[in-house]
Amino acid sequence: MSEVQNLNLTRSGRPPEGWRGLLSDLGQVRASLLILAALLLFNAAFTPHFLSVQTLNVNLTQVATIIIVAMGMTLVIATGGVDLSVGSLMAISGVLAPLIFLNPVFGQAAWLGVALAFSVPVLVTAAFGLLNGVFITRLRLQPIVATLVLYIAGRGIAQVMTGGQLQSFTRPDFGYIGLGRPFGIPFQVLLMLLVVALTYWVVRRTVFGRYLLAVGGNETAARLAGVPVARVKWAVYAISGLLAGVAGLIVIAINSSSDANQVGQGMELDAIAAVAVGGTLLSGGRAQVLGTLFGALIIQLIRFTLLAKGVPDAAALVVKAGIIVAAVALQQRRRRE
Repeated sequence: MSEVQNLNLTRSGRPPEGWRGLLSDLGQVRASLLILAALLLFNAAFTPHFLSVQTLNVNLTQVATIIIVAMGMTLVIATGGVDLSVGSLMAISGVLAPLIFLNPVFGQAAWLGVALAFSVPVLVTAAFGLLNGVFITRLRLQPIVATLVLYIAGRGIAQVMTGGQLQSFTRPDFGYIGLGRPFGIPFQVLLMLLVVALTYWVVRRTVFGRYLLAVGGNETAARLAGVPVARVKWAVYAISGLLAGVAGLIVIAINSSSDANQVGQGMELDAIAAVAVGGTLLSGGRAQVLGTLFGALIIQLIRFTLLAKGVPDAAALVVKAGIIVAAVALQQRRRRE
């Protein structure tokens, strides 16, 4: 069957709905589920106090921002691209928010400063993400090259905005995004679950979701079938930038400070690792949203397990690298089969 025929089936056919669809998707990432279950069982048996609310909150809050960014990365990689700029965009968002709500002009309208601090930075990072898409579609740059521009320049922009100075603040209203606990649940975890649910819905139930998979599967065939390839790429990079901006706000809210040198450091690698471990093909054409969620949790639990057993964090990074290599090797094997 030709690629165009495959695309037509993708556009006209509807995936299984409801519980059948969810079970079908879980079946596609059963390897990740089994690994995650094994890690949970191991820690429950051998790690003291693992089965406690405090440990659960620690792990979920540490992985929440990675999952949020990884959702955008999943969409980007599904189109056959990659976004190396997410860490720098987190830094831009993280320094821009305090510059807004700490500005004396909002002294008599603090609520307005906070509202703008939540909205303007994510719109700015979404615009930068859109710029990545323009570089790729208009200038015909490879995604790794196009996003490398902002990977380098973005953090520099953030440092220039603050003069390289640490911004400290005490704003409970702004800090709620990172420290709030409605019903005893960290607000950032609820936000993470909302982002995962929306991403899953977009990929599974919308025309845009089918378009982005078609672009990643065979861009030429997708274009011939009438898919607006350029607009799809603009959208996924803009979404990736927007989610990176949200993650940047969470990080500075947790720390009550903003450091352009540290916010988002290494996030692009964590997000790509979660996507790879979750089963999304790095060559495009597939978007395993639930797999990305489980992949991020697996990496977090492995790191937590090693640290709990006294293994240095540097060694945990080596293990993470090994996991990525194994995941990519498994993907290549499945493609050959």
